[in-house]
Amino acid sequence: MIQLLFMVIFSEMAVIMVLSFKTPFRKLVIMGLDRLKRGRGPVVVKTVAGTVFVVMVSSVYSMMEIQKRWVGDDGPVSSTDQVLMVRHLLEATLMGATIFLALMIDRLHHYIRELRIRRKTMDAAKKQGQGSNDKKPDGFDKVKSLEEELMTLREKLKQLESDMEAKTKQINAAEVNTVALRKQSEGLLLEYDRLLEENESLRGQLQSLDRKLSRSDSKKNL
Repeated sequence: MIQLLFMVIFSEMAVIMVLSFKTPFRKLVIMGLDRLKRGRGPVVVKTVAGTVFVVMVSSVYSMMEIQKRWVGDDGPVSSTDQVLMVRHLLEATLMGATIFLALMIDRLHHYIRELRIRRKTMDAAKKQGQGSNDKKPDGFDKVKSLEEELMTLREKLKQLESDMEAKTKQINAAEVNTVALRKQSEGLLLEYDRLLEENESLRGQLQSLDRKLSRSDSKKNL
């Protein structure tokens, strides 16, 4: 499951990078997202997101239960609990990053569509204003109102571009956080492997002690 979450995160990062820059792949990704948001697509996406969220909450709850056992027990912490704690923490972190990146993709796609619609509206208003000026020289008031509408649309376009720039900065910050999470997860995986080796070593020592005790008991019985 951890490998699958890593693949999902890297795929979401690639989609964000494609949407951030104007490339031929950007249109394909936008078309794919448009089709995904039609029909049963939103229901499927919400179902998957809800399932991931429930599993993340379950992992967080398991970590809280393990922490309660650590606080309640006076003895040393078992290596099994440590391994489970690290695994649940890694899974919860990856699932949270997956949901966050999915929300970023959704918002970025929404702002790109709004920007395209505003540009088309502005171009249509500009063409309509030019046609009215050519066909009706006496319609000065109508041309003036169209110019005012055009100015309003330009202001909205500037506002959308500023919002787009702010969202791009947020995406860059999210990518930096994702890289940090990836480094943290790699460290957690190394810690997880080390704890597994310690757990196997402790099991081997316990088995050897059991064998020695069984042999000593058999000798005493003889």
